[in-house]
Amino acid sequence: NKREVWRMAFALAKIRTAARHLLTLEEKDEQRLFQGGALLRRMVRTGLLSANEDKLDYVLGLTTAKIMERRLQTKVFKLGLAKSIHHARVLIRQRHIRVGKQIVNIPSFLVRVDSEKHID
Repeated sequence: NKREVWRMAFALAKIRTAARHLLTLEEKDEQRLFQGGALLRRMVRTGLLSANEDKLDYVLGLTTAKIMERRLQTKVFKLGLAKSIHHARVLIRQRHIRVGKQIVNIPSFLVRVDSEKHID
């Protein structure tokens, strides 16, 4: 769905804008250290960056494809719970998929790294 691609592109644009703003500040700037660290932790927790990618430059290298890979719809298909991407979407909307103990019926749900093992 194009609207979902645009939504992800917009979210990515906001993340990259924040990173670009932080990169303009001095390296030892309090705001850059605090907000930059928070941004990087959030990216690692959602699985967009790996743990060893700990610089703001890596945030600028993110693509919409990387974000789309973290969606529940894609994860359900990749785990083999559904026969196709479309089937995965139907299963999610019909409330057959849980993440942990929580039933999730939103295909665009971004799966965190620690919740990835609990999709069933």
